[in-house]
Amino acid sequence: MQVAIVKYNAGNIYSVVNALKRLGIEPTLTDDAELLMKADKVLFPGQGHAGEAMDYLRARKLDLLIRDLKQPVFGICVGQQLLCRHSEEGDTECIGIFDAEVKRFQPQRHEDKVPCMGWQEISLPQPLQKEGGVNPLYKGILSPLSLEGSGEAPYVYFVHSYYVPVCNETIATADYILPYSASMHKDNFYTCQFHPEKSGKVGEQIIKNFIDL
Repeated sequence: MQVAIVKYNAGNIYSVVNALKRLGIEPTLTDDAELLMKADKVLFPGQGHAGEAMDYLRARKLDLLIRDLKQPVFGICVGQQLLCRHSEEGDTECIGIFDAEVKRFQPQRHEDKVPCMGWQEISLPQPLQKEGGVNPLYKGILSPLSLEGSGEAPYVYFVHSYYVPVCNETIATADYILPYSASMHKDNFYTCQFHPEKSGKVGEQIIKNFIDL
């Protein structure tokens, strides 16, 4: 299996490379269009400023390439945000897979700190709780019992100042200041706001589930 990671001016990419290597996968880190198109799976991770990242992607037409990929694509952290329509960070027009606006956290109480940093529970959004539906990305991790505070909800690691509001494509939620999209899915695009590569066994299983799609 050929697994490619999109190479662009964003941090934290090498921790994803190492996470895949722990699963026995030797990924290709590349901004080459042909290699990305030929890959069986594509990961789009990163940390950084949305505007600067989009400038880099547009200069190399990688924004158009990513939009047209047909194999499973996994956007992580800023990768999730860049797959949305627009980000408040730098008033940035993004790739537009998800018709969603990325917003900055607005503290409501003294104890609300931005960025959001640390371990948080993730759970199924209410519509999926009622339907009993769990996305394949969360096979063996989430269930209709995985409600916040239930003792059944897994913890994963977040570091972010911007968030995607809960929407129709949300497949997992987290709550920091307000409920937001911890993970999304549309067609062949899967995302998470948290860092699976830094989330222990839970994160490792999520990455494995993506590879096994």
